[in-house]
Amino acid sequence: MTKAVLEGADGKMAKAVEALQKDLATLRTGRASAKLVDYIRVDYYGTPTPIGQLASISVPDPRMITIQPWDKTALPAIEKAILKSELGLNPSTEGGVIRLKIPELTEERRKDLVRIVRKKVEEGRVAVRNIRRAALEKLREMQKAKEISEDDQKRAEKQLQELTDKYIARVDEVGQEKENEVLES
Repeated sequence: MTKAVLEGADGKMAKAVEALQKDLATLRTGRASAKLVDYIRVDYYGTPTPIGQLASISVPDPRMITIQPWDKTALPAIEKAILKSELGLNPSTEGGVIRLKIPELTEERRKDLVRIVRKKVEEGRVAVRNIRRAALEKLREMQKAKEISEDDQKRAEKQLQELTDKYIARVDEVGQEKENEVLES
């Protein structure tokens, strides 16, 4: 029975790390990445649609993203969505292709981004700890209801702590990678 609780916590913690990675991928560094525009939704015939479903996104060089819509009529809607996004990029269109030039980051902007990364990493740690807390409560309830023995509970709590430590280390690692990316670009 404790195995189910531990497996559930493991899955949720893995999803928390994955969510952090997706969240950090949307932060604009000085380097172009297709992930930067992936989350942007375009109002396409009244339906919010991800850019990746409307166009091919490519990165021809480290400071440029090109977006080539399959339906040329979607071009203005894609431009509008990019302008509305919080990326602060100005799209330029020529011949049915949208080009996004990624400007150099100033030192001040880099420091701001590092602060944002650290804040998001801390949110990731809190999410992992909240999952641990919920699993601990579940284990204690199971022990009170005499579904598991006290020894089983202690063993499961120890395994849960090891899982938590593993995922906290993974969260820190993801944050450090993003910080390095921000500082080096």
